[in-house]
Amino acid sequence: MHHNKIAMSPQKKRLLIKKNTIHMLFESQLRDLYNLLPNRRVHREKQRMREILIQKRRMLQAEERAQYSAAILEKLEQLTCFREAKTVMLYYPINNEVDVLPLFKKYKHDKTLLLPVAHRKGMTVSPYEGNAKMHRGRFRIPEPTTPTYKDKIDLIVVPAVAFDKQGYRLGRGGGYYDRFIKKQSHATLVGVGYDFQLVDQVPRLFHDQKMHQIILPSQTIQV
Repeated sequence: MHHNKIAMSPQKKRLLIKKNTIHMLFESQLRDLYNLLPNRRVHREKQRMREILIQKRRMLQAEERAQYSAAILEKLEQLTCFREAKTVMLYYPINNEVDVLPLFKKYKHDKTLLLPVAHRKGMTVSPYEGNAKMHRGRFRIPEPTTPTYKDKIDLIVVPAVAFDKQGYRLGRGGGYYDRFIKKQSHATLVGVGYDFQLVDQVPRLFHDQKMHQIILPSQTIQV
């Protein structure tokens, strides 16, 4: 005996196809979410650490900051990589970061000193040629108005919110330094920070870049 198959109407076919498509889309989004969970956890850990240490850094007294910064700069200037560097990328300190501004006055005639210039999708560097050729940039941080520097950088002095002994750093959260540093394969990377900014382990993702050395007021860490 043959059973006649019930023909499915075009409308039901469309509904079934739509239902299957929605189901597959949901499964795909769920997979994407699961893949993102580890990154989301790391981002949350980074943000918590960032909030705690930025607050602690804000509480530094001016005298403490000056004392710690002077000790760090003294150690930096003694490094062979600094003494031999012809081109050094520094930064303009904000929010109680280690004060590297004395280096600009001291070495402006002996080295090419560079400062970061932030853009919407990244960062470039330009030579420091005096305060008359500076303006407030994308994040209201002073930046040079001089042409972009595109040659080799010998040494990059890197600020951070936190460091660990493996050489990883926690930055301000935009990823600007990590993307820029990744392209500077010949540069020596020296992180500078206060003793309380050294933590057991910085939460990290695959794109986070390591320092070669870290200078704190009490010690210099060779990675």
